[in-house]
Amino acid sequence: MLIVMNSDAEQGEIEGVVRAVESLGCRAHVMSGASRTAVGVTGNEEAIDSGPFATLPGVAEAIRVTKPFKLTSLDARPEPTIVDVGGAKIGGGSLAIIAGPCAVESHEQAFAVAEAVQRSGAQFFRGGAFKPRTSPYSFAGLGEEGLKILAEVREKFGLRMVTEALDESTVDLVEKYADMIQIGSRNMQNFTLLRRAGRSHLPVLLKRGMAATLEEWLLAAEYVMSEGNYQIVLCERGVRTFSQHARNTLDLAAIPAMRRISHLPLIIDAAHGTGHNYMVGPLARAGVAAGADGVMIEVHPRPESALSDGEQTLTLEEYERLVQQLRTIHAAIA
Repeated sequence: MLIVMNSDAEQGEIEGVVRAVESLGCRAHVMSGASRTAVGVTGNEEAIDSGPFATLPGVAEAIRVTKPFKLTSLDARPEPTIVDVGGAKIGGGSLAIIAGPCAVESHEQAFAVAEAVQRSGAQFFRGGAFKPRTSPYSFAGLGEEGLKILAEVREKFGLRMVTEALDESTVDLVEKYADMIQIGSRNMQNFTLLRRAGRSHLPVLLKRGMAATLEEWLLAAEYVMSEGNYQIVLCERGVRTFSQHARNTLDLAAIPAMRRISHLPLIIDAAHGTGHNYMVGPLARAGVAAGADGVMIEVHPRPESALSDGEQTLTLEEYERLVQQLRTIHAAIA
């Protein structure tokens, strides 16, 4: 159920609705928008009678939500969500550039990339300290030492750190050193991890699963939001298809499709979406043209020697040229 407040509803009236929801053993989610506040209700095992809520002071209407995803839908919040990551914004008409190496390998490597990322005007640095690899023999990251390097990058360059957590214990570490928790495609339906991220004070970057529908993707976000964390950015990173010319098939149609059903900001990962260096630029440009709120780009001083995903990584020079192109496209369609 969604309880929509009057545009002039007072804080005491909103709190009264929250108390009424909690008296039923349910959870109230206060979602403030530009023109109204809505209170989402979750945790009910059976349908709730909307009648008593509709008569509470300050309430405009009580709506039964029929979609399986509730808090992530436009019914709950018609205005686009803007996610705040340490003072830097994702959504709301700006173009977020999240760039960095697939995996943090050393101080030298991370600092060289961070200098280029800062010079390009980007505000976000991505780098994996924990890497879920297909092969158990592949480089799986530096662990906490990698997170410490990320913290040093943030201190020196003023960038916001985005890095992946694999389980509940690594969420604890990411919270200690970084600014945003990434949930990778392999963990999109790791419900224990999603609930833990939902209890975090950090915003969450939620990648689409390798074969997930849009509904499944939003329901994964719903797990996070149901725990009280409403700061979520969706990341389209390609789905597994019959295609053999690319690592994955980047689903650009997901961008306008999501705009019709969810208020959450959405970025694209053209690196994992293609798996090939030469495809990253064209697909990143197409994603911005299609209306994505940002792009995630993998960058390395020497991609040929990268310990993880070098074949889909840009050089520093390629990255800086691409960012200029993306900003031009974004300005043209704004």
